[in-house]
Amino acid sequence: MTDILKGSCFCGAVEYSAAGLLSPIGHCHCQTCRKTHSAAFASTALTPYDEFRWTKGEDTVTSIESSPGKLRYFCPKCGTHMVAAVPSEKRMILRVGSIDSPLPERSVVHIWVSHKADYFDFEDGLPQLPEGVPRSG
Repeated sequence: MTDILKGSCFCGAVEYSAAGLLSPIGHCHCQTCRKTHSAAFASTALTPYDEFRWTKGEDTVTSIESSPGKLRYFCPKCGTHMVAAVPSEKRMILRVGSIDSPLPERSVVHIWVSHKADYFDFEDGLPQLPEGVPRSG
């Protein structure tokens, strides 16, 4: 794990700190990520659930339940999606594009390529999984 990471939304109304990365960075091509980010994919990584903090704008940040039990948090002023959480599983997923700190590593995988946007082709040498990362145990 790395040092504390700092992140924020585009307009600066919301900021957070996170205790580093618990997982490698991956590019998610699922339809929900594509829709909520208006992009071909969203780059994500896990961070410790209990060590994530809103440091500015906590009373401003808004969430939407994108699938049962999964909340996506964003700034209602500029629309930046910063994190997603699955509270029942104590999972916190950082949207890597909102991180302001230098990243400790590069991305390592594409997931949900079965949902890939038909207008976007990529051959970057990273593994391409048709669905999500298999869960261990």
